[in-house]
Amino acid sequence: MLKGIPSVLSPELLKILMEMGHGDELVIGDGNFPAAANARRLVRLDGHGVPEVLDAILKLMPLDTYVEAPMALMAVGAGEDTPPIWAEYERIAAAREPAHHAMEQIERFAFYERARKAYAVVATGESAVYANVILKKGVVKE
Repeated sequence: MLKGIPSVLSPELLKILMEMGHGDELVIGDGNFPAAANARRLVRLDGHGVPEVLDAILKLMPLDTYVEAPMALMAVGAGEDTPPIWAEYERIAAAREPAHHAMEQIERFAFYERARKAYAVVATGESAVYANVILKKGVVKE
């Protein structure tokens, strides 16, 4: 065990976070996301929700400050309400990355296409719908 590393982050995921470079993307998928079908590298965290995983990752990984929106959400379908979980993401991101945490919405199939190009996909057990998020890694300046 190590100090200061959230226990939700598995050794496999920590290795992936360390391997990622500036501009690489990480997908955190909800329980309905076709993670295995869209992942170049797949990490399973089935017993955890996206907010818990997002908070743990953002504790260690900076977001990209060279892009307008370093976080991407899967856009809801026509006539659907904004998922309540997005407010939780906003709260977490603002706490971890107060200066730069803008989120963009991406149409579902465009989201899948971008996920296929991501460095890795983290599959969670999150039951909220439209709870998928893509993070673009920034530069560690500390």
